[in-house]
Amino acid sequence: MKLRVFLIFGVLTSGFLHSQIIDSLTVVDTSTIDSDSLSLNSVQKIEERWHNEVYNNSLNDTLSNVVANQSYEAIYYPELPTDTLKKRLAILDAKTPFNIAYNPALESVIKGYLKNRKRSTETLISRSHYYFPMFEEVLDKHNLPLEIKYLAVVESALKPQAKSRVGATGLWQFMFATGKQYGLEVSSYVDERCDPLRSTNAAAKYLRLLYKTFGDWDLALAAYNSGPGNVTKAIRRSGGYQNYWNIRPFLPRETAGYLPAFLATFYLFEYAEAHGFQVQKNQLPIITTDTIHVKQMISLNQVAEFTDTKIEILQHLNPSYKLDIIPVLEDKTYTLRLPLVKVGDFVQNETQIYMAAQTEFEAREKPLPQFFEIDSKIRYKVKSGDYLGKIARKFGVKVSQIKKWNGLRTNDLKIGQRLTIYSRNPTAYTFNKLKTATKTAINTSNKSTYLVKPGDSLWSISNKLTGVSIQNLKEWNDIWDSHLKPGMTLIISN
Repeated sequence: MKLRVFLIFGVLTSGFLHSQIIDSLTVVDTSTIDSDSLSLNSVQKIEERWHNEVYNNSLNDTLSNVVANQSYEAIYYPELPTDTLKKRLAILDAKTPFNIAYNPALESVIKGYLKNRKRSTETLISRSHYYFPMFEEVLDKHNLPLEIKYLAVVESALKPQAKSRVGATGLWQFMFATGKQYGLEVSSYVDERCDPLRSTNAAAKYLRLLYKTFGDWDLALAAYNSGPGNVTKAIRRSGGYQNYWNIRPFLPRETAGYLPAFLATFYLFEYAEAHGFQVQKNQLPIITTDTIHVKQMISLNQVAEFTDTKIEILQHLNPSYKLDIIPVLEDKTYTLRLPLVKVGDFVQNETQIYMAAQTEFEAREKPLPQFFEIDSKIRYKVKSGDYLGKIARKFGVKVSQIKKWNGLRTNDLKIGQRLTIYSRNPTAYTFNKLKTATKTAINTSNKSTYLVKPGDSLWSISNKLTGVSIQNLKEWNDIWDSHLKPGMTLIISN
């Protein structure tokens, strides 16, 4: 079998509800590559990259610690002479409204990043090819300096679902109140601080207001980080100075490292080639997408099943849906973003998707009429293929709760790791373990089985079997989500 691979450079066009990731098409001709030559190892690497991009926040956590605990000691890095750095900073200063003047503290931060953070910076530059075109379009619309795009790198390491220890969320790290103030919905189901386009528009409005307040972009960035009040206090305590470097000793520690981190990031991105950075331009799978207005509450799992799309892809394209559920309200319009090639599959199966959603939501355990407390806890052992989102859905809790209960700083899990979970339904885990054990003991001669083949999904299997629904397959085989692996044996009830 011959393959042709299409890689599309992603740009989010303007418009809240009809945004698309679509731009110029680059065709990589692989017509001479036989599909058999695509090794399992390469497929696994792609899967790992997707999983890491959607669920892993370790780079964001590391960057936050670096900014908060910035060191300004002189660093030996002969590859970048001070005179060369001064000339390059002067060039950057000439093309931006930010004040980029040489000082030893900034030199220390830049050389520290070059010496100790080159690999992570290469990862960030790779991610930027996905997000920067959208940032630039929004910033230009609001008449802001395009260099502000580097602020999102410092804030979130370009992770739409990044969350700080104090609750700041999204690419631009909005706190709850500030996000609401600038029109971002935050509810039990939806967190628009994680929506790349909406949050970027909100950040642009906020930064424009801060600039009008202080009349200086350096101070506007400092106020974005610590709040206008802290910057005003620092100006007063410094004796009235209004240059960032003069008031810096009077700012909170994290804010004192904030602008140097921003300027160092600016420099590294602009001079990446001069420093020999190796950047994969298509590190993220970039695909053309379109949006669909949702008519009824559905979950991303159901969409994944009926459109044969990886759940990680849907989570990546729809990061603002906190529980992987798209709600429907009378006064709100919510959209589902899909790969363009899957839109037809959704439209073709739309009725079945809504029916499956209704059946699943109605089958869920209803809350008891009176309040009750659960003081029992579950000790869950992490298995291969587990991730926090999957475990949270299994027990009806939030990822943030699991992290809090277990003191987790990142979303990384290890096979065999034990997690403490306070489930909303404490009998569910015990019941399902018992059910699994019972199924193992059942004489399967009374039931037929199906061997999962590559490319199979619950939806495709249910279509092959008369009178068997997706929900049947899930119940008979104790499947919580839509993931199948080739070689699995499914029980098919008589």
